[in-house]
Amino acid sequence: MTQEELGIFAEERREKIHTLLNQEKRLFAKDLAERFQISIDSIRRDFTIMEEQGLLKKTHGGAIPSMKVRQSPPPPDKRYEEGSPQGNAIAKLAVSYIRENDTVFIGSGSISYVLLKYLPDQMPLTIVTNSMRVADVLREREWIDTYLIGGRVKPSGNITDVLANEFVRQFKFDISFSTGGGISEDGLFVATPEVGVFGRAVSAISRRRIGIGTHHSLGNDGFAKAGRIEDLDLLITDEDADPEAIERIRALGVKVIVAQVEDSIQK
Repeated sequence: MTQEELGIFAEERREKIHTLLNQEKRLFAKDLAERFQISIDSIRRDFTIMEEQGLLKKTHGGAIPSMKVRQSPPPPDKRYEEGSPQGNAIAKLAVSYIRENDTVFIGSGSISYVLLKYLPDQMPLTIVTNSMRVADVLREREWIDTYLIGGRVKPSGNITDVLANEFVRQFKFDISFSTGGGISEDGLFVATPEVGVFGRAVSAISRRRIGIGTHHSLGNDGFAKAGRIEDLDLLITDEDADPEAIERIRALGVKVIVAQVEDSIQK
């Protein structure tokens, strides 16, 4: 078989991989190697080429569909759910950095909402949020002083306008948890510029900044920048995150910790 024929065959294989990915939403290199009767290294090369073409996003051991530059956040009934196993593992590890009497900012992201179930019982805290849903969950916990940022309330129940941006500057946080639809060496990215401005304001008044994001976000860019990745003191992701994306972030001096789903379930 000539090099040209080999190239045509590889292109056809990648087209089939792309079709399968759109159907199944997640593929594993090992399964594809068996399916096409080729080496795992060949599948990994396919993944690399397809990622460069914007057709997919590599993960540990496989691939998921690529994200658009601008991702609309899910509706509230989808955003505020129990969370994925990976999201729960990240959230459980993230709250372990909270200490008694800390003042903490928790935002409106879906993974931020998962943090609430792991907050320590009876530990005195002050929590500031721009999410009505988060504030509603916390208001019955008498050991937590809860502050809701003021401003225009969006249909989602979140508050991120100019008033909110000014309001949040009245505070100082021991810890803020940051997330976004895209987290890469280029920064943290969110869906709208106003949310990006609000995120940067929160970061500026935080003593410690902890980024939280599953493998779905890691390695992706986005539409509106909410902060520099270098400004994070710590980033927590999950074991399915692309190792190359993690290393690119670590190369900028950011500490990255990988949460293990198995450990989260056992504990």
